Amino acid sequence: MSETTASVTAAASATARTSRTVIAESATPRGRRARIALRGLQILLALFYGIASALPKLIAHPSAAEGFDELGWGSAGMYTIGALELAGAVALLIPVLQSVAAMALSALMVGAFVVTITAFGGENAATPLILIVPLALIAWARRSSNADLLRLVRRRA
Repeated sequence: MSETTASVTAAASATARTSRTVIAESATPRGRRARIALRGLQILLALFYGIASALPKLIAHPSAAEGFDELGWGSAGMYTIGALELAGAVALLIPVLQSVAAMALSALMVGAFVVTITAFGGENAATPLILIVPLALIAWARRSSNADLLRLVRRRA
């Protein structure tokens, strides 16, 4: 009796995984184009965060250092934010981390917006808000990767 129940349960879970995969990976040309466009957006944002945003902070470029000195955060704050941006950029390219990375970078952009408004009088405040839009799209579209990540974490624990 238990062998029959186990085999039926295993077959049902395999069927559920297969149907979820088929839904998540649409075979239509439109679905394929959408996946390619979303992946391109992820690569573009990863390049932006890694090269244009994190790199100046991590090499202590004067343009980045000035802002952090003005805030009173100094080099420790600058390196911390740069490292977080670089980690988010790399994680955007890792399938199991992509949704979490987009959410984390969105949170970082909310913080950047608040700091820009309060400390710099709103100069360039639109930039973090503009970046939140594609990050939210990625977080939503790749939300199934959160379940995969949770399964990996539970398996390791």
